[in-house]
Amino acid sequence: MPEPSLLLLIPAYNEEARIEPVLRLYADFFGRNYSGKFKIVVVLNGCRDNTLGVVQRVAKDFSAVSWLDFPAPIGKGGALIEGLKLAGNADIIGYVDADGATGPAAVLKLLPFLAEADCVIGSRWLPGSVLLKAQPKFRQIVSRCFHFIVELFFWLHIKDTQCPCKLMRRAAVEKIHPNLRIADLAFDVNLLVALKRAGFRILEIPVEWTDMVGSKVTASLFRNSLAMFLSVVRVWLIYTPWIYFLLRPLRPLEAWIYKTLRAPVPLSLSQIQNPKSPPNEP
Repeated sequence: MPEPSLLLLIPAYNEEARIEPVLRLYADFFGRNYSGKFKIVVVLNGCRDNTLGVVQRVAKDFSAVSWLDFPAPIGKGGALIEGLKLAGNADIIGYVDADGATGPAAVLKLLPFLAEADCVIGSRWLPGSVLLKAQPKFRQIVSRCFHFIVELFFWLHIKDTQCPCKLMRRAAVEKIHPNLRIADLAFDVNLLVALKRAGFRILEIPVEWTDMVGSKVTASLFRNSLAMFLSVVRVWLIYTPWIYFLLRPLRPLEAWIYKTLRAPVPLSLSQIQNPKSPPNEP
């Protein structure tokens, strides 16, 4: 039986200095170790450097590499929401970060578990996880506090919602895509809540991972954490429609807070129902 086709998304914001070796590593590894159809799509999110030029250079050497380029900033979550519109092109759709914190071998190890679940996610907090370089201690504390808040709101029973290593079946992505609204780093919570609410099975697997130098999350940890907390509340409100309706007068304030935090505003229902076609679709 042939291997399922795999589409791997990599959201990228000003990754000129880091993304080339990651793309080459992934393209080469899967070209040698995966017999199914494999595609990498880099989703550029308002890049102001030469990330696009770097991706195009790699694409000349590896036909599996392509890109979507959004000149205006749409956030990491926004980039993934756009990338997941391509779900119809593959049996399995996943995503990893542009910094290479999760290597291609770790992603490949997740694939067989899709025989047991609709979504398989890597976890840095399960026994058996291998952290080649751990996050700074303060970021670990913030991460555990965020996990507590997410568990309090949604009872997901997932140890690591934020690990950037997730694979999903096409049917699951297509089913829940209209419910993906969060454009910032809390996108993962939105995704997992939507999957769980739709009745899909999520399986968490230990992963090999390393904290990479130059993390944009660590550089703006306080601001990102506030925006992510606000987005978690937004997801909870979406699934609590009567409260969401009562709080409609506060939406201008919500937009102002996101703007102040320099975070992408969540997508509105009209934006979801009338999506723009992505440029440079592969």
